[in-house]
Amino acid sequence: MAGDSAAKIKAYAVPAVLFSLSMLYQLVLLPRAFPPSHYDVLGLKTYCSMEEVKEAYENLESKWNSGLEVPTTTEFIKIRYAYELLTNPIWKRNYDVFGINEQDHVLEKLSQQYAGEKFSNIALPLLRTVASDTADYAFNVITSKEFQSMFQDSKPWLLQVYSSGSNQSAQFANSWKRIAALLNGVANIGMVELGEVQVAAYLSERKPMGRFFFRNGLPSVVAFPSGCKTSDCLIRFEGELSVDAVTDWFAMAVLNLPRIFYYSKESLGPRFLAKSSPHKVKVIFFSKTGERATPAIRQAARDYWNYATFACVLWREEEFSVWWNTFGVESAPAVVFLKDPGLKPLVYHGSVNDSWFLDVLEQNKQQELPQLRSLTSEELGCDARGYSRAGRDTLTWYCAILAGRLGPELDSMRETMRRVQETLSKSSVLKAASEDEHSITAAVALKSKRLTLSWLDGETQKNYCFFYLNIESSYETCGPRRVRTDVPWLFIIRYERNATEDTFKVDKKAKSIWEFHQQIVDPAAQLSVTYNGSAEVSQIIQWMSNIIEDGDSRKLPFYRVKTPELVPEDAEPFWSRGPQGLLSKSMGTKQKIQRTIIRIYDYLGDPRIGPALLLGALMSFGSIWLMRTQQNRSVQSSQPSQADNDDKLKPRERRRERNASKRNLPPSITDFEPKDSYQTPLSDSD
Repeated sequence: MAGDSAAKIKAYAVPAVLFSLSMLYQLVLLPRAFPPSHYDVLGLKTYCSMEEVKEAYENLESKWNSGLEVPTTTEFIKIRYAYELLTNPIWKRNYDVFGINEQDHVLEKLSQQYAGEKFSNIALPLLRTVASDTADYAFNVITSKEFQSMFQDSKPWLLQVYSSGSNQSAQFANSWKRIAALLNGVANIGMVELGEVQVAAYLSERKPMGRFFFRNGLPSVVAFPSGCKTSDCLIRFEGELSVDAVTDWFAMAVLNLPRIFYYSKESLGPRFLAKSSPHKVKVIFFSKTGERATPAIRQAARDYWNYATFACVLWREEEFSVWWNTFGVESAPAVVFLKDPGLKPLVYHGSVNDSWFLDVLEQNKQQELPQLRSLTSEELGCDARGYSRAGRDTLTWYCAILAGRLGPELDSMRETMRRVQETLSKSSVLKAASEDEHSITAAVALKSKRLTLSWLDGETQKNYCFFYLNIESSYETCGPRRVRTDVPWLFIIRYERNATEDTFKVDKKAKSIWEFHQQIVDPAAQLSVTYNGSAEVSQIIQWMSNIIEDGDSRKLPFYRVKTPELVPEDAEPFWSRGPQGLLSKSMGTKQKIQRTIIRIYDYLGDPRIGPALLLGALMSFGSIWLMRTQQNRSVQSSQPSQADNDDKLKPRERRRERNASKRNLPPSITDFEPKDSYQTPLSDSD
């Protein structure tokens, strides 16, 4: 019996669990999801008119005044709250359509404040209206007609859904103006009033039963990324409403912009300066307030990522001596540009204007002596597949390159080349200081953009470095460091293009290996010369002038080869993988868990779940009972009576005995023929 009971309990466990869940949902969870509305407090139907609300309250008030009924303090506060809420046309609209009730905290507060007192002592009114006018803080308000045509612009949109009767919307007004100012130029800003019911409903969320609502109340902030024109791709802000939080969320999740982190005096060196790429300009912002960088500056950090890296420092008066001795900063706000090693920092004091900063950044994005990289080779005119900086009409130009591994030796030689460049730029000084008139040739070539000075990381660009420095000691300059000493080398490349070939270039298939070789080589001819003199500025200038004068005056061989490709020195930036790449895996997992919990919580308010669970319990119970009944019947029908079994077994047993008796009998004499036997022939006689 005990075994049968346990089997039945195990068989009917699923319907029992479903039935228990349905009862729990119907009796406990569902009433909590649907508390009594303010219409129920007044004894009215949902969505009734304000006249009916006033009439119901007046009837209750007459009973209180006559002494027929004396409400408790809590009852009076609930009734009075419902009356004030439902007699305000804006509050009633918000409550009826979107379920917004932003002053419900007043109920608990007043109940505690007037506990134990008579209801007549309660100060009225309970709710306070918005003191400011909507026109004071609402701007760029979007109507239903304007909403249909506002996505023609490619810029993303940031919208605030507000109500003219909302105190929280009025309190957020100044912050919203600040957000709009920070996003000016990078995004479109708009506001939608709840009175535009169609647009507000389009921007709201929906409960499982189809009711519109705003999860965090008003104001609600939503964003349409660039290219998004429907509510399926809009992004909702779910954090705390503040200038910093909203702008940072919009910059990362919508604009896909990087963050610019703050560093202290202890962490700036090892965590920013040491880890930044040596070919990039370092830009440091000093701030007194500690605010995040504006979206415009963060967009500049993304656009100029190949040229510069950015950092922020919180200014402290007690650290004045540190920043003055290190960068020459005497106060904040300030911006510092760190360019070449050993070069004095470039400091700008005062508040930063976005347009001004972009102009300054464009002027200082390159180091004084620019680095030859895959990104800058054509821009500098040091690419045999490109053209001169002077223009496409220039057929002969030059590029002086200082190659070496990063270290003090290369830094010292880079400083020398900066002095060479500075001297060549000041042609008047060069004329007065130079004794040889031929030195002017390099200055003229630099001024006409036919000459470029740059430096090359020989360790990273080892193939390119070995290609031009084909000398015995090139391992001291190119490739990984094998010896303690590093020797930088200076060489100059002469580029020459064939104007006739560029004009009448025709694509045709190669007929021989020689024609195929002519097609894969670079279009510009190259000749390189390595400098073997001293590190004196005057001698380097004299050498470059002689090379340029000789290359311009003589007819040199038109020798073309295939130059090794320059290796990209920077990895793919993390924000180029999209908004999801900006968030860590842990943050992404947390957000998924939170969204799952929110969805489950939303569905807990669906009244269809309880009946569905009960129906599932009944159907599972019926199916299990039917299956068990059919199994019992089949078992009984498959077990015949003992008599029938005995009758069926008897013929089988007889056959078995007969076969066994035949096997045990000795062989008959007629079964076998003896060996010596023979058959006697029959005689003719009888």
